[in-house]
Amino acid sequence: MTETGPGEEERLAALREAVVAAALPHVAFDGWSDRSLAQAVVEAGVDPGLARLAFPRGGLDLALAYHYARDRALAADLAAADLGGLRFRDRIAYAVMRRLELVAGEREAVRRGAAFFALPQHAADGARAIWHTADTIWTALGDESRDFNWYSKRTTLSAVYSSALLYWLGDETPGASATREFIQRRIDNVMQFEQVKARVRKNPLAAAMLKGPQRLLDRVRAPGDTAPSDLPGSLRSRG
Repeated sequence: MTETGPGEEERLAALREAVVAAALPHVAFDGWSDRSLAQAVVEAGVDPGLARLAFPRGGLDLALAYHYARDRALAADLAAADLGGLRFRDRIAYAVMRRLELVAGEREAVRRGAAFFALPQHAADGARAIWHTADTIWTALGDESRDFNWYSKRTTLSAVYSSALLYWLGDETPGASATREFIQRRIDNVMQFEQVKARVRKNPLAAAMLKGPQRLLDRVRAPGDTAPSDLPGSLRSRG
């Protein structure tokens, strides 16, 4: 893989943004494909050689660039939002719904992306993309966990977000009100499960039985900045 410096990375990030914007009208017809990428490169006036560097896997990297760009928009949106008066579960619900609202005008592109990442050869990249969204939300909401909870929170939220996304794609209610209710139900289910876990931990017999597994979990730590960028939960953002 070609090494790039900070300046080159910024240049490639700007290039990806321009190409993604040009690609969106084509994605509705040609999906997240090499054809859509080729058309967008021409329309954005991008050098083909730089385009190959920015999107080495063609349509797959185009779809991922779109997803991560919307995650960055979500992070900026949450940073500016005043969520202090909300319960924490409501902050999570707000963040999940806000991520969907940011792509409300690009529903067909999202629909194409859901089908694209459902393909076996793209499923791993799709899972990492959803994980990145969950990590974006937890980080924006101030999560400071560095132990096993870092993983469990993102795993749970990945499931909530992915199910909400699929529900939203078929939701035709005004203002996606049915999706909002769906998200609340899913989060309520998660909170009920967490309450059960808390009761189990307080039970002396259960606590004794779980002492061994818990000792192993206590050794788990969140990845640091030196973790490979393609691992689930990596803290490195993608351009």
